[in-house]
Formats: sequence, C-alpha cells, structure tokens
Amino acid sequence: MAKSKSSKARKSASKRSPLARCTDAVNWIWRKFLRVVAIIFLLAVAWVLLYRFVAPPGGIFIMQEHRRLGEIQRQWVPMEQIAPVMARSVIAAEDANFCLHWGFDMSEIRRVIEQGSSRGASTITQQTAKNVFLWHGRDWTRKALESVFTLLIEAFWPKRRILEVYLNIVEFDEGVFGVEAAAQRYFRTTAAELSPTQAARLAAVLPAPKIRDAANPTQFLRNRTASIMDGAATIARDGRDACIGG
Repeated sequence: MAKSKSSKARKSASKRSPLARCTDAVNWIWRKFLRVVAIIFLLAVAWVLLYRFVAPPGGIFIMQEHRRLGEIQRQWVPMEQIAPVMARSVIAAEDANFCLHWGFDMSEIRRVIEQGSSRGASTITQQTAKNVFLWHGRDWTRKALESVFTLLIEAFWPKRRILEVYLNIVEFDEGVFGVEAAAQRYFRTTAAELSPTQAARLAAVLPAPKIRDAANPTQFLRNRTASIMDGAATIARDGRDACIGG
C-alpha cells in the first residue's frame, strides 16, 4: 500500500508543468536566501551587542595600519577617564546634533545637498560603525552596511557608549588611535587632563589626521580650534551634551 502511494506521488509530481516546477525551485531558493539573510542579521546584532559591553579590539583599518607601519599607538580608556571637554569638543567639531538624532543627521544631509557640497555629513555614530565593523572606502556596499550597523548601534548602545568607543578608536595621527594615545603623543598628558584648548585642537585634526598636527598648528588649525572651543561651550550651555553625562 505504501509503495502504491509513493508511486502515485511521483507520477503526480511528474505530471506537473515545467512552470510549476520552476516556481517551486524559485520559492526554495528564496526561502534559503531569507534564512541566510536572517542568520547574518542575527550575527550582526550579536556582534553589536557584544561591543556594547566589551571594548572593541580595533577595526579593519587599524589592523591594516598596524600591518603597514609595524606598530601603532592605542590605549583604551573608559569615558570616566576622558575629560568632559574632550567629548564636547568632538561633538562640536564632528556632529553638533549628536544627542538629538538617531544615527543620521537629516538636517545636515539636506543642507549639504542644497549647497551642492562634496563634504560628507557622516555622524559620529556612522563613523563609529565604519571604524569598528567595516572598512574604509566609498563603495555602495560599505555605505549600505554602514547604514545597517548605524541603526543597530543606535538601537543597542546608549549615546555615551557610542562616543566612548568613537574616542577610543578614531585616528588622530598616522598610527595614533584613540584619545589617550593622542593626548600623550601631542601634549604629554592624559585624556583625563586635557585642557579645553588641547581638546579642541585634537578635535580639529580629525577630518585630516595625517596632514594636521595638533602640536604644531597652522593658522587655519588655530582658527578652527577657537571655533570648536566656542561650539563646545555653546553645547554645554544649551544642554546638547546631556546624553553623554559628565
């Protein structure tokens, strides 16, 4: 009886049209694809959650620079050991609405588009996603992944943690990563002891760390430093640093 049923099933399947069999194959492939995407997404979520509590060892760019240079300077310090003025200076220089947006500063993006500027409008969260989880570059694959990781970071990390990780992984000079190494490299001090001027000068080199020198500033860098100091003071007055505490 069982053989009879199996034989009937095979005969029934063989009678199906080529279009129906093709549809079944497409549906099977689609289900497999969705399963793979779901697994990758869950792994990304787990990765982001891990770094919510564990200090990231470094990103692809840091590993590339370490291989190229032979050694790098980097020392992780918790947010409690970073001068609050350093946090405000970076916000003023890189992302004035850091505490207000959800990873993408839409008002800044619109302003850049309207001005037709080639300057990017990446937020601190986007830069953190790139530096920690991805590679440097302008290809669309990386930008798409950066958007995904930006949303995950904003969903699972508090703003204070985002800024803490950013300040510990961003490049301040060739082979110098993180604010502690930068404070020692440029000013022979620690991240906790940075003065407002020193903090603003470090923030001023971030867009071009390989060609700007915080220890020997040009007139442009001095002017930029003064502007960042004003911005940091304004952010402190109007409460736009509330999300990071301190």
